[in-house]
Amino acid sequence: MLTRLSVENYALIDSLNVEWDSNLNIITGETGAGKSILLGALSLLLGARNEGAAIKDNARNCVVEAEFDISNLQLEALFEQLDLDYEPQIAIRRIITPAGKSRAYIGDQPVQLTTLKSVGEYLIDIHSQHKNLILASEQFRIEALDTIAHCSSLRKEYNAAYSNLSQTKEALKRAIDSIQSARKEEEWLRYQVDELSAAKLKEGEQAELEAELEVLANAEAITEAYGALHSSLTDEQTGVVSQLVQRAKVLKGVGQYFSDAANAAERLSSVVIELQDLDATAEMLIEKIDADPERLDAVNSRLETLYNLRRKHRAESEEELIAIYNKYSNQLSSIDRADEDIAHLKLQVEQAEAKALSIATSIFEAHKAAAVEFESSVDAILHKVGMASAQFRIGFTQKELLPSGIEEVEFLFTANEGIEPRPIDKIASGGEMSRVMLALKSVLSKTLALPTIIFDEIDTGVSGRVANAVGEVIAELSTSMQVIDITHLPQVASKGDSHYLVYKSDSTTNMRLLSDSERITEIAKMLSGENISDAAIEQAKILLGKL
Repeated sequence: MLTRLSVENYALIDSLNVEWDSNLNIITGETGAGKSILLGALSLLLGARNEGAAIKDNARNCVVEAEFDISNLQLEALFEQLDLDYEPQIAIRRIITPAGKSRAYIGDQPVQLTTLKSVGEYLIDIHSQHKNLILASEQFRIEALDTIAHCSSLRKEYNAAYSNLSQTKEALKRAIDSIQSARKEEEWLRYQVDELSAAKLKEGEQAELEAELEVLANAEAITEAYGALHSSLTDEQTGVVSQLVQRAKVLKGVGQYFSDAANAAERLSSVVIELQDLDATAEMLIEKIDADPERLDAVNSRLETLYNLRRKHRAESEEELIAIYNKYSNQLSSIDRADEDIAHLKLQVEQAEAKALSIATSIFEAHKAAAVEFESSVDAILHKVGMASAQFRIGFTQKELLPSGIEEVEFLFTANEGIEPRPIDKIASGGEMSRVMLALKSVLSKTLALPTIIFDEIDTGVSGRVANAVGEVIAELSTSMQVIDITHLPQVASKGDSHYLVYKSDSTTNMRLLSDSERITEIAKMLSGENISDAAIEQAKILLGKL
């Protein structure tokens, strides 16, 4: 709902500030007073292009600002999609600089005109610009039928089912693309896996082999060193061990009368035991270490294999080689079971498609059933406002599964008997188009949260009883939504909750809210012209319910 409109330095408007009623707002004024300028300012606010005539005074900016109460329009998802901060009450501002530069804001956030248009179409519907009417939107027509047919729960189910179908199809596509790419490398993968498998890789093997290689390469020097140690320790003539054993015996004997010698004998015996253990180790190593040329060749060959594999696969260690082997093995396993996986995914797609189709069919049937009463309700209003031969019809075309279901919906209309109804957004503007919009909005407003609608001279070409009927329909429509109606007919103007007069003073367009007494005078003027008669005053009071 539009709560306030402020216009500065736009066309013939110097400064204008209007607070709006939540129901029916009537705007009247003489031809040329500037009512169309007001619509131009609103269009600019909603994202229309600046055609270069917006600024009145080239020394300052043109600013159009409006405040809206959007608490009942369910726009949270739209704001999230557009990355905007949602507030139940928002301000929209459009600034045109003297240089022709344009800036737009929703709340405090600067936005592009495309964003402004996206939000604007949910806030105000100016019927005279019928090419941009929300009724021309396929999404809106579907949503309208959903509401009339009470399909909100089914629609949620369908949206979830269609989303699941889309995701499953995407998973299938990714799987097919992946396997097609993998199969191009299958032969290469198998060779790598076979080569790595044949290598029988073990963690830490390279370090072990490199240590063994050092031993094998220096086996002779090692055995010589240990042989010399063994000889030094155990030689019968010069061996250290036998000499120390003798010294220990002597010290032990002396220990009978000198305690320090007994202690030295015990310590020397411990040294002998350690040296004997060292000698046993030397003998074992002399027997174990063998300059085995065949083993040396085998170790060198194995290390060369590991080094080559590491270079080939740019691996830092056996652990990395094993990880590469596992990766390639898993890729081959995926290829081997790909047909099974793809078949499973295809089955999932079929099941998801069947579920979505079932729900979409239920929605389609509900739409067709509800369409009959919808058409009848719109026809009744059209007949009431003087279009006796008018027909409103809803056209359905069944399609493959779409995000909206299995149907395309068109709103069709004809004003003449014997003429086939045509798409409503293709119909020429004028009085007929206005009344069609009025009828549609009147029916839909009972079930949908519609944006504020502005009717620009909807009463063109009608008078008398029909004009009064148009006013009654507009008044009824305004009980469930905000309506702003620019009119020349007193029968329509008298139905308003608030009445604004647009007038020109010193070549400047102004607008003000009329008091009750001023409304009587304004409607009397609409009835009889500038020379207001007593009869016109009385008739104005009757129309306003003041008698």
